[in-house]
Amino acid sequence: MRKLKLIWDFRGPVSQKTAEHHLIHLKEYIALNAVDVIKTGVETFSEMHSIAYMVVDEPKMKPIRDALKPHRGQIYSES
Repeated sequence: MRKLKLIWDFRGPVSQKTAEHHLIHLKEYIALNAVDVIKTGVETFSEMHSIAYMVVDEPKMKPIRDALKPHRGQIYSES
């Protein structure tokens, strides 16, 4: 079964703090809706670009996508 990484992009000088704050809201959604997630986190690519993300199994993606409206998604591989 494929795993999908739902991604929220944040840009600007406070992108990392914004991504960390968004992750708090993602975790609240997960707890309130009993969502089975594989992984969540924040990645920082530069001073001006960070992401918050959630990894889910593909069959569970659509209701999460529709509710949370990620900016983009990609197939997740741990390597």
